[in-house]
Amino acid sequence: MSTLEDNAYSYLKITQVNRVATVTLNRPPVNALSTEVIEELAACLDKLAADQDIKAIILTGEGKCFAAGADIKQFTSAFGDARAGAQLALSMQAKFRRIETMTKPVICAINGASLGGGLELALSCHLRIAADEAQLGLPELNLGLIPGYGGTQRLTRLIGRAKATEMILFSQPINGQEAERLGLVNKSVPREQLHQAAIEWAERIANDKSAASVAAALTAIAEGLDLTLDEGLNREAELFGALFETDSMREGVTAFIEKRPAQFRD
Repeated sequence: MSTLEDNAYSYLKITQVNRVATVTLNRPPVNALSTEVIEELAACLDKLAADQDIKAIILTGEGKCFAAGADIKQFTSAFGDARAGAQLALSMQAKFRRIETMTKPVICAINGASLGGGLELALSCHLRIAADEAQLGLPELNLGLIPGYGGTQRLTRLIGRAKATEMILFSQPINGQEAERLGLVNKSVPREQLHQAAIEWAERIANDKSAASVAAALTAIAEGLDLTLDEGLNREAELFGALFETDSMREGVTAFIEKRPAQFRD
């Protein structure tokens, strides 16, 4: 049992089953992402990253929403102050970037509305599964703003410039099925199947893969996006080589040769 399964959080619910942790945003009525919620989430994920009992993480929302956006009322304190607005964006970007560069997989189970900052949070996760009827969008232009927590960058990288521009300029959300078609999410399922689908993916990784190889794969993917192809190939080779010194690689190769399931212990 992880020490993380406690009542230490005001805006999160944390549960653990075997080696999978589920983090549930819990700020009724729509799980608006105030700075306090994001600070708490960042601290929680840092603990999960350091917890060797945890091999995969699911992030979802309580109720009918995943997260319906930032806490807009907090923006009023920065009226007329470009520096304060930019600092808010940079702070949130850094926390979402921390998720993106984690070496444990974070699977976002989008159970309902995922709008504005909520979608930007989902975009920072490694894998995304959405409920068929979930609404995903970036409506910031309706507020006289732009997506500021990474949305203009990650959405474009995921679905291409033309469709990302359309979603941002028209502020029109799409449902989970359309998000899957565009490649914004990995999979769309009926809402009642969402939790189980996320659990199955998390357990497949936690039970069947070594933590070392998962971490290396996530590192290669995350870093490669910021490198030239040749630089990325060199980084891949470094990570590939480092795994030759691990017990898990020895076990995996030996199990393959002996035609038996690997028993990873990391």
